[in-house]
Amino acid sequence: MSAKKRAAPAQGHIGELEAAVRVYGPGSRNLKVMSELLGLKVDQRGHELTFGRGSPEKLAAAQKTLTAMRRLAQEGTSPSEWDVECLVNLAVNHPEENVEEFLKPAFESPLTGRRVSAKNPSQREYLKAMETHDLVFGLGPAGTGKTYLAVAMAVAALGDGRVERVVVTRPAVEAGEKLGFLPGDLAEKINPYLRPLYDALDDLLAYEKYVKLTERRAVEVAPLAFMRGRTLSRAFVILDEAQNCTREQMKMFLTRLGPGSKAVVTGDLSQSDLPGGAPEGLAEAAEILAGVDGIAFCRFRASDVVRHRLVKNIIEAYDRAEAKKKASLKRRQDVRQ
Repeated sequence: MSAKKRAAPAQGHIGELEAAVRVYGPGSRNLKVMSELLGLKVDQRGHELTFGRGSPEKLAAAQKTLTAMRRLAQEGTSPSEWDVECLVNLAVNHPEENVEEFLKPAFESPLTGRRVSAKNPSQREYLKAMETHDLVFGLGPAGTGKTYLAVAMAVAALGDGRVERVVVTRPAVEAGEKLGFLPGDLAEKINPYLRPLYDALDDLLAYEKYVKLTERRAVEVAPLAFMRGRTLSRAFVILDEAQNCTREQMKMFLTRLGPGSKAVVTGDLSQSDLPGGAPEGLAEAAEILAGVDGIAFCRFRASDVVRHRLVKNIIEAYDRAEAKKKASLKRRQDVRQ
């Protein structure tokens, strides 16, 4: 029996060389990425592929990934290396899912025309929760799309008139560095803390449109301290990096919501930058509000990371080190007892 398995036969116009080039990427880079991620040898002759020996699970993941890439090519999109990574991760970590379903946009923003789609089941549940709940907590590691999807949903809600403004905020806490005195006026001093939120808005809104929206106060980016004393009605409010909120700040934020408002709270419980001894508001809120009607908790894992694939590997390495450290500490405690 041959040690190689022939790829699925071409469908539609995918057998044509032009479509194959689109699927495989410049210099067949997409195939190389897929081969590295799956640990499968991929041989290419023209636009035909064969896979080397591998487990049934990996071969199935490869076929699913290729089918989805072909679908993108048929629709006029050239899959990027990042698309390949997302599709492979989906096929490997969620073999029960129809990978092609995740190519469909979850929604399209009326303001920008940008189509936003979920890259994995966790993102799909997160988007669904934001549609159906007035308060959503997105908890999990960096790179899982928590902030970006929340901002995208907020911009879409503003564009179709469900809300009248978008307010994005985060606590101004130094991430392990003492930045000292920052020059400039108040806006210039706090901008470094808010830059990640501006990055998401920059990707979703053209600069001219963003300026117009901020001028009429339809979009606001501000530090959490500026939320005190306000009532936010008909607004989509996002609290980012909430693991850096104290108990008092979290309660203050959650009680700002007025009629017709939605709120999304995002954070990573493993990355708090609060000074030692300060009570962590996000962890407490997750415990106190669990099971409260109208509130949804969406939890992401390292396997849900959609940034560079090294980010997932880094997070998993730190998780293993932390688990090993805890196990070692427990053994020492048991010995003492």
